[in-house]
Amino acid sequence: MNVDEPPHPPALGRARSALRSLVPDLSPWRASRDFRYLWTSGCVTSFGSFLTLVAVPMQIKELTGSSLAVGLIGAVELVPLIVFGLWGGALADALDRRKLVLRAEAALGLLAGLLLVNALLPHPLLWPIYLVAALVAAADGLQRPALDSLTPRLVPHRHLAAAFALKSLYHNAASVAGPALAGVVVAFAGVQTAYALDVLTFAASLLLLVRIRAVPPATGAERPSVRAVLTGVRYAWSRKDLLGTYAIDVCAMLFAYPVAVFPFLASDLGADWALGPMYAASAAGALLVGATSGWTSRVHRHGRLLVVAAVGWGAAMALAGLSGSVWVVLLGLALAGGADEISGLARSTMWNQSIPDGVRGRMAGVELLSYSVGPQLGQVRAGTVAGLVGVRAAVWTGGVACVVAVLAVAAALPRLLAYDDRTDPHAAAVRAEHERAEREAERGPRADQATDLGTDQGTDQGTDRSTEPNPETPTGTTVAL
Repeated sequence: MNVDEPPHPPALGRARSALRSLVPDLSPWRASRDFRYLWTSGCVTSFGSFLTLVAVPMQIKELTGSSLAVGLIGAVELVPLIVFGLWGGALADALDRRKLVLRAEAALGLLAGLLLVNALLPHPLLWPIYLVAALVAAADGLQRPALDSLTPRLVPHRHLAAAFALKSLYHNAASVAGPALAGVVVAFAGVQTAYALDVLTFAASLLLLVRIRAVPPATGAERPSVRAVLTGVRYAWSRKDLLGTYAIDVCAMLFAYPVAVFPFLASDLGADWALGPMYAASAAGALLVGATSGWTSRVHRHGRLLVVAAVGWGAAMALAGLSGSVWVVLLGLALAGGADEISGLARSTMWNQSIPDGVRGRMAGVELLSYSVGPQLGQVRAGTVAGLVGVRAAVWTGGVACVVAVLAVAAALPRLLAYDDRTDPHAAAVRAEHERAEREAERGPRADQATDLGTDQGTDQGTDRSTEPNPETPTGTTVAL
C-alpha cells in the first residue's frame, strides 16, 4: 500500500463520523462518578414509579368502579405540586441539594410503604390513597428542583447537553417499558406486589444517592422565604429568553396534549386494540431521538431548536387528529414524541447553561410548574373540546392552535430566537463560574498539601506558620465545591 494513502477510505471515515454523531455522548458518564450514581438512581426509581402509577388508578377502580374517583387523583395532586414545587426551589438554593434529595427520596419510599400497608388490609381504604397521592405530590415538588439543579453541579459545563440527553434516555425507556411491565405485575401479582417492588426501588435508589458528594449552597445563599421565591420569579420574568421556554412549553401542553381522549379516539377509529400503542407511541418516538442524540452536543442556538421542535409537536398532533387511519395516528404520535424530546433537550440545555447556581433551584421550581401544570390543563381542554366538537377535532384543532401559539410566542419574544450559547452573556457568566469552581476544586488538594508541609516545617523550626495565607489560594477565596 502506498504510504501516502490514508489508512481508511474517505467514505468509511465519513460513515464513522456520522455514526458517532448519532450515538449518545457518554462524556458526562465518563467525567463524573457522581453523575453515574445519579443516573443509575434515576433508572431504578423511574421503573418503580411506573409500577405505582399504574397500580393506584387500578386499585381505585377496583374499590369504587368510578372513573370520576380515578380522575380525582390528578385534582388532589395539583395544588401540593404547585405550592411545594415553588418552595422546593427556594430550599434547593439555600440547603445542601444532596441532603434535600435524599430526605425527599426517603419520604417517597415511606409513602410507597403506606400504600403497601393499606393494600394488605383485609378491606383496603380509599381515603389513604388520596392522602398519600397528595403527600407524594408535595414530596416530589420539594425534591424535583433540587434534583434538576443537582446535575449542573456534578457535570462539567461543556457536558450539560449530553448529560440531559442521557437522563432523557432512561426516562423515555421507562415510559415505554414501565407501563407494560407494571400492567403485567398488577394483572398477575396484584397491586400489593407492585407497591412492594416500588419500595425496594426506593431503597436501592437511596443506596446510590448516599454515595454522591455533598453539594452545599453557594456562599451567602438567600434563606428560604416567600421573598426568596418572589426573587426567583422576578429573575425568570427579567430573562425573556427563559420566559419564552416556559411559555412555549405551556402552550404545547395546553393545546396539544390529548392523552385524556385516547380511549375515545381508539374507539372512534374502530381499533380498541390500539389504546396501549397510543400511550406508548410518543414515548417510543422520544426514545428513538434520545438514542440518537449525539448531534445535540453540537447545537448552539437552542432557542431556535426549541421553536422548531414545538412546531413539529403541534403539526404531528394535527396529523394524528386529521387521519382516519390508526397507523397514521400512531405515526403522528411517534413523531410528536420525537419532537417533544428535542424540545425538552433544548429547554434543559438553555436552563442549565445560562442560569446562575444561586437561583438555579428556584428556576427549577418555576420549570416544574411549566411542565406539570400544562399537561393537567391540556387534558381538561382535550376532554372539554371533545365533548363539544368530537374527539378527532379536539386533537387536530389543538395541534393547529399549538403551532399558532408557538409562532406567536417566538415573534413576541425575539430574545428566545437570538439565544446562542457561544455569545449569550448569561451563558458566558455561568460557564466562567463553572470553570472557576473547577479550578479551585483542583487547587484544593494541592493547597491542603502545601499547608500541611508548611505546618510541619514551621514546627521543626519552632515557628507556627499555620495561620499564614496559603500562596496557592488567594485570601478571601472560598472553594465552592
